[in-house]
Amino acid sequence: MLDVRRLHLLRELDRRGTIAAVAEAMTFTASAVSQQLGVLEREAGVALLERSGRRVVLTPAGRSLVAHADAVLQRLELAVAELAGAREGIGGPLRIGTFPSGGHTIVPAALAELTQRHPALEPMVQEIDSARVSDGLRAGELDVALVHDYDFVPASPDTTVDEVPLLEEPVYLVTNTAVRTTSRSGTLAELLGPCAEVPWITARDGTTGHAMAVRACQAAGFQPRIRHQVNDFRTVLALAATGQGAGFVPEMATAQSPAGVVLTKLPLYRRSKVAFRAGGGTHPAIAAFVAAATAAVGAMRGSGPDEKTGSRPPAPDRPHEAPAAQGHGMLMKRACSPEEGVPS
Repeated sequence: MLDVRRLHLLRELDRRGTIAAVAEAMTFTASAVSQQLGVLEREAGVALLERSGRRVVLTPAGRSLVAHADAVLQRLELAVAELAGAREGIGGPLRIGTFPSGGHTIVPAALAELTQRHPALEPMVQEIDSARVSDGLRAGELDVALVHDYDFVPASPDTTVDEVPLLEEPVYLVTNTAVRTTSRSGTLAELLGPCAEVPWITARDGTTGHAMAVRACQAAGFQPRIRHQVNDFRTVLALAATGQGAGFVPEMATAQSPAGVVLTKLPLYRRSKVAFRAGGGTHPAIAAFVAAATAAVGAMRGSGPDEKTGSRPPAPDRPHEAPAAQGHGMLMKRACSPEEGVPS
């Protein structure tokens, strides 16, 4: 009989690539992981792993067993959800992951709804980049999470995770002076090109936001010269307002832009979703969070935002400029405005 916990370790090795990474994620020692995988090979009666230099890779039989492990672990999630549904009321801890802008907007409203309806529930929120959510869910560090992907950085297919869509929103170029465009339907190159030579503000390396910024600029025909790396869009807006560079922010983050910020709508979108372990969507606590998050987005739409996005956009047909702050703007004005010329 194959042991489910060892199947879980084999699946993690397939996803994470090294025994050391599996050991760190599962809070085991590397030797303990190796020992358990050895036992699983003996249970299976065939070789599941083989050495490739200093790494261990799965054999064809090992990869086949991982596919079965996905199905087995999904059925276990369904069983746990069914048993939870048989209990009276929803209670206990619910570990929730979120990206920063979702933590500012969707999560507080969702938790207010959730705890009012289910006072015995104990939501526990932690900030996490969307690129790490799948690992966190499989390792049991999270039960549910807000995730997002962008044009140029689509989410990778993952059979271990199920998702429910929440909203789609446009991304804006943020500077502290208007980047002149000919029309609302300008291409990415036309809209970003005037800022090809300015410093850029992106998210940190290894995040979806960083990858989106770099790839969007490359698609517009240039490599961004990155000066600042911050994950909080409020900081991006504040830095741009003082002439520290250009950056990207999704519409959700533009509601309270500082004075002097200019927002230019781009033909680029971010999609937000709720993610949970495959098979876990019928768990009462997870279903309750999905419903609360959906209601929170609906309330955002109902307060007067664009029908498609769930947040209040600036005027769509032209760059939107907040009142200019005194003493700022020379760097971005000289660098981004075609009328001023692009510095060499």
